[in-house]
Amino acid sequence: TEFYGLNFEVNNSVLIPRPETEELVDWIIKENKVKNEINILDIGTGSGCIAIALAKNLKNVSVFALDISNNALDVAKKNAANNEVDIEFIEHDILNLGLEIKDLKFDIIVSNPPYVRKLEKDLMHDNVLKHEPHLALFVDDENALLFYNTIAEFSKKHLSKNGHLYFEINENLGESSKALLENKNFKQVELRKDINQKYRMLKGVRHE
Repeated sequence: TEFYGLNFEVNNSVLIPRPETEELVDWIIKENKVKNEINILDIGTGSGCIAIALAKNLKNVSVFALDISNNALDVAKKNAANNEVDIEFIEHDILNLGLEIKDLKFDIIVSNPPYVRKLEKDLMHDNVLKHEPHLALFVDDENALLFYNTIAEFSKKHLSKNGHLYFEINENLGESSKALLENKNFKQVELRKDINQKYRMLKGVRHE
């Protein structure tokens, strides 16, 4: 498949990259293209599409990419090699992160985490349900913002001052996702619509 002008291999261990994720990547690139020597962490990298597109299009960046799935990381590593970018891959569960990156600070943290509530499963196409990893798609209905909450808390510790946190979000949970960041004292919190006029992207800045 193609993502942001680059070629990617995918299999049933990773999600097929979506157009709205390209829009998220484009937002990040446009806001950070004049910066130099920035550290980026992509949480839940899957095929590596976000991390690789950022590494390819931003100058002097160090890119780290984390995923719980060893099979997904195998795909991402192959895609990174095919696209000739250097990325440091980390196999870990963001919900149970140990000390592996305790001393690292990032200027950008980005994530497209699982955000589809199980109650929304009936609205999804069979080709997604049958061929894409449910681990990367679904969260419990009663804790739909689990990953956002965890990653926001992680970002408070691991984002540099004025560092940016970017999310792809559930279009039905835009306001609650925005409120979550505001309640954690992120500033300049911005919800953004995709080309279909759905709220699919979110950004916050750490000022502490």
